[in-house]
Amino acid sequence: MGIAMVSMTLTQIGRPGAERRRRMRAERRDYLRYLGQKRVQARQAADEQRTALLWDNPEASELWALAGGPRLWERRPGHEDFGRVRIGLATRRAALEFLPPQTRPVEDLEPLCAISLRRFTKAHQTVPLLPVPVSLRRFTSVEFTGETGEAVALARAVLGQLAVFHSPDELRVAVLGDEAARREWDWLKWLPHNAHPAEEDAAGAVRLAAGDHDELMDLLGPDVRDRPDHDAASSPSVAEPFTVIVAQGVPVPSASRLLGGGIRGVVLLDLTGAVPGGPKVLRLTVRGGRVDFPSGAESVTGRADRLGPVEAENLARALAPMRTGGVVDLVDQPLESDFDLATMLGIRDVRGFDVAAKWRPRLAQEARLKVPIGVTEDGEIVELDLKESAQGGMGPHGLLIGATGSGKSELLRTLVTGLAATHSSEILNLVLVDFKGGATFLNMDRLPHTSAVITNLADELHLVDRMRDSINGEMIRRQELLREAGYASLYEYEKARAAGVGTLAPLPSLLVIVDEFSELLASKPEFVELFVSIGRLGRSLGVHLLLASQRLDESRIHRVEGHLSYRLALRTFSSMESRSVIGTSSAYELPSAPGNGYLKVDTTNLVRFKAAYVSGPAPAAPGPEETAGRQGVVREVTAFGLERHGPPAGAREAEEAARLVSLAEENLRDQDTAEEETEGGEDSLLEVFVGRLEESGPPARQVWLSPLSESPGLDQLLPGIVPDPERGMGAADPRVQGSLRVALGMVDRPFEQLRELLTADLSGADGHIGLVGAPQTGKSTLLRTLMLSLALTHTPREVQFYCLDFGGGGLVSTAGLPHVGSVATRLERDRVLRTVEELTQLLEQREQLFTSRGLESMAAYRALRADGSIDDPFGDVFLVVDGWATLRQDFDDLEQRVMELAARGLSFGLHVVASAVRWSEVRPRLRDMLGTKLELRLGDSMESEVGSRAAAGVPHRPGRGLTSSGHHFLSALPRLDSSSRTDDLTAATKAAVAEIDTFWTGPRAPGVRLLPTRLDARRLPAPADTRDLRFCLGWDEQRLAPVWHDFGTTPHLLVYGDGETGKTNALRLAIRAITARYRPEEARILLADPGRGLLKDVPEEYRVGYVVDNDALGKLADSAAVSVAKRAPGADVTPEQLEKRDWWSGPLLFVLVDDYDLFAGAPGTPSPMMPLVPLLAQGAHIGLHLVVARSTSGAMRSVMDPLIRRMWELGNPALLFSYPKEEGKFIGEAKPRTLPAGRAQLVTRRTVQLVQTGLVSAAPVPTGAR
Repeated sequence: MGIAMVSMTLTQIGRPGAERRRRMRAERRDYLRYLGQKRVQARQAADEQRTALLWDNPEASELWALAGGPRLWERRPGHEDFGRVRIGLATRRAALEFLPPQTRPVEDLEPLCAISLRRFTKAHQTVPLLPVPVSLRRFTSVEFTGETGEAVALARAVLGQLAVFHSPDELRVAVLGDEAARREWDWLKWLPHNAHPAEEDAAGAVRLAAGDHDELMDLLGPDVRDRPDHDAASSPSVAEPFTVIVAQGVPVPSASRLLGGGIRGVVLLDLTGAVPGGPKVLRLTVRGGRVDFPSGAESVTGRADRLGPVEAENLARALAPMRTGGVVDLVDQPLESDFDLATMLGIRDVRGFDVAAKWRPRLAQEARLKVPIGVTEDGEIVELDLKESAQGGMGPHGLLIGATGSGKSELLRTLVTGLAATHSSEILNLVLVDFKGGATFLNMDRLPHTSAVITNLADELHLVDRMRDSINGEMIRRQELLREAGYASLYEYEKARAAGVGTLAPLPSLLVIVDEFSELLASKPEFVELFVSIGRLGRSLGVHLLLASQRLDESRIHRVEGHLSYRLALRTFSSMESRSVIGTSSAYELPSAPGNGYLKVDTTNLVRFKAAYVSGPAPAAPGPEETAGRQGVVREVTAFGLERHGPPAGAREAEEAARLVSLAEENLRDQDTAEEETEGGEDSLLEVFVGRLEESGPPARQVWLSPLSESPGLDQLLPGIVPDPERGMGAADPRVQGSLRVALGMVDRPFEQLRELLTADLSGADGHIGLVGAPQTGKSTLLRTLMLSLALTHTPREVQFYCLDFGGGGLVSTAGLPHVGSVATRLERDRVLRTVEELTQLLEQREQLFTSRGLESMAAYRALRADGSIDDPFGDVFLVVDGWATLRQDFDDLEQRVMELAARGLSFGLHVVASAVRWSEVRPRLRDMLGTKLELRLGDSMESEVGSRAAAGVPHRPGRGLTSSGHHFLSALPRLDSSSRTDDLTAATKAAVAEIDTFWTGPRAPGVRLLPTRLDARRLPAPADTRDLRFCLGWDEQRLAPVWHDFGTTPHLLVYGDGETGKTNALRLAIRAITARYRPEEARILLADPGRGLLKDVPEEYRVGYVVDNDALGKLADSAAVSVAKRAPGADVTPEQLEKRDWWSGPLLFVLVDDYDLFAGAPGTPSPMMPLVPLLAQGAHIGLHLVVARSTSGAMRSVMDPLIRRMWELGNPALLFSYPKEEGKFIGEAKPRTLPAGRAQLVTRRTVQLVQTGLVSAAPVPTGAR
């Protein structure tokens, strides 16, 4: 019992210790497990570290595999690893950082875990067998000591690495050694790094090897000798390449700059053991396959690298043919360097490269539409592949955004030039659009690839619509071509063509580049429809689109964005803009230097690049040395080694030949230089490229014809204008002779991509012409062109012109044409009226002739006239009215008559040609009859009959307008000297008119007969019947026939007129007629003449009374009234007596009153002629006839005079001579007119007729003549 109790007590005491031991064991297991996991991570990190270092510093035995790969010469002077080499393998500190945990005091640590931690840290803080890289640029020399063979093997490995990873343009390797040493290093002769950059001997480029220090320094030249002291921070370059000198067997003099301070960019690999130590000397001791090298204050041992002589030579031979091929291999830091397109394309001689050879690789579908545009930061060439993604490309459409000064325009020039230099014009054509200015694509219209260069659209917005039509037309053309050939896309078409299917013609891809498209859409938002159309259809039609701008307006381009596959972003104005283009703000953060940019093809691929340029000066042509080489310098087989050889046999002759060639080329260059200086300086690379490509390949189909800018002369529209004995001067083409088909200018059809003649067929329903345009738009010029064109295709017997020139005298210059019957200006009112009257009479005559001859058409009439069956001096007659508004305003009575001519005349060969400022000036009735309508630029486009939108696009240039179909036209100039000048147009028109007139000897167009301004009364006829009471007043304007006043039907006559207008002469004319017609016993004259101007005109035997004052006239009128009142017929007078007037006897009484206004009393007082007023109605029966003349002053009041009112009420006519407008219309329908003296309006209740009255001369007229 006691024992049991003791046992239980001991058990209770020992239980806590056992529990602690179990917990400790569990914690130890957990910690060791944790260390095991970290051990896996450490080993994995060590493997990754070793792999990374081995990638950068491969085994020497593996260098040959890199010789032909993409890693060849990958280290650039700007890279951190330039000049770094591996010397062996050693244990190095791990890249993974080990941080010890916070622990308790040592006495509290679990011993096993602590020991495990220490062992873990010690085991994994270093990694065995890691490459040991050394930067040679930090040292002036590297001394190899120890076993000579192993030291040389390590030096070979070092040189092998340098040769593989460094370009010969940036690294040179030289040898300083005795003959034995040079045999050891003979393999270096194969390295391009060992070749002298300029000097040659019989074996080629001189090898950089010498047996003497001074000889070597001379061989290296001032490029090395003149460098400053060593500077580890300096960066080598092409101009100052990193130079490695291997010295063995020949000691370096202690005074040499290679020792001590060293030379910048030069390192000495010394195998002589004579180099003194120093802070910039790296000493490597190689012994037993191990290499000792310093690491801080300690010396570290590792496994030495080695490269055997055979391996070294094989490596060198593999590198022997390698040379740098372009700018990418020459620049230190591609993104900070500038380089030209020629070097990137591998073209050494831009002026003479083989264009066909450069085009040939692009015939393959895979290489087609690829073009280099720049380089990446790694020196890789960036190619833009315009093919669609299904064909492995980036396209077909893209976007380029770049702020001002970012190099956007230069990149576009580089892109276009690169495409042209690498693609035939049968593979690719270009449409280049620059909305603002034209500098971006200057001179590129000379390329055979260029289908269009469209510039300065911002200044001429009408060209934007033209461009849209041109590109739309090209797309439709391609659709139709592919449909006819039976192919769905250009890709299939080109595949079939390459396979030789059928005889398919080349159908090049078309790249449309639009610069400043944002501003284009701001000015013409509807233009986005074209971009959308290209985006949808361009893929299958081979039409590619590249939109470029300084800014991106997403609101305008959102409909197109889905079609843009690739994006180029140069430096942008804002980070927001950058994100819109490429999804990040990187483009906003680009350097300010032009050409820096990003290329984004998809959501994951963003490539930084530096663009090439073409606007810099072109590189010089190959020099004389290269020329000599091309001339075939004689070379002989020479042993190739490090030693230097003399010139080969025959070299002197070759040198002399090269010297002569050099002199000849120098002379040519001097001439070229002189020409360039004369022309204004050195050609740019772009200009040289364009000049070289200009004559290469077939020219592209012209999508864009040059806009209508310079008006052609008529001789350019009607070629073959020659004199003809029968037809005179005119077009020799019989198809246009007498056809009434007239050429007027050029019509622009951008959709069809052609330009054709603007013609008008006037032989049928379109025979009337309406021409409308704002002032100074070329209306008169076009009318002259019309007349001259008809004159050159028709004789004066076939067409005649009668012109009403209200437009400023433009038609006057055509008056000399034998086809022109008359040209009347606004001030020649009589001629205007007579012209319309003549044509009206001609129309009436034609109507009668057609009826009598049974003619059905004008064509039949022309045929009869041509064979002489109809003798008519008139053919097709054109009434040309220049200024319709003037006709309506100043000759409103003629408007209806001209409209009547238009309504009836076309069927009878009468044509109306009218010009107006706006269509609203022409009444709708006439407007409908104008079959040929031409619309020049309008003052208000809303008044257009073609369309307000189209009319708004007509440029502000004389002669530009729209046809009725909506096509733009440019009228020709009325001149025959092939000139487009307008400053001497009037003189040129007159010269053309004179030339036509000179060669025409036949009858001219009948002139317009006019009323004479002075008509002698003696030319007026007398009445044929002696019983006739008529007398001739003069000639009427319409028929130019005599106008009679018959006292038998209208016994009285009123005469109005201002002074010196012919009013008194009318009385004198009446007196002359009375005295000539009657004897004194048959007629007597009562004359009231306050001015006493008619006294001598009335013979005394005819005078029954003569008065000059009011009272005398009243008495005389009262006496006459009493006398003639007795003659009043009574109720017993028979009708026969009335006709014979035989119930009374005695002379006829003619009462002639001049200046009646001087006799009439004041308003309200009776007229002295009142006694005669009751008898006026019976004047014809009782032999009483009054001729009353008065001034038009106060004419409106005069009609209230009882005598005058009664005379007008009885239907007596009135002669209205000239009077001012202020008097208004006071009698009948006559309007105030300013007329020449002797001319008057003969006014009746029904008509107003213009009459030239006869002028009575001073010669006496025999009395009583019958």
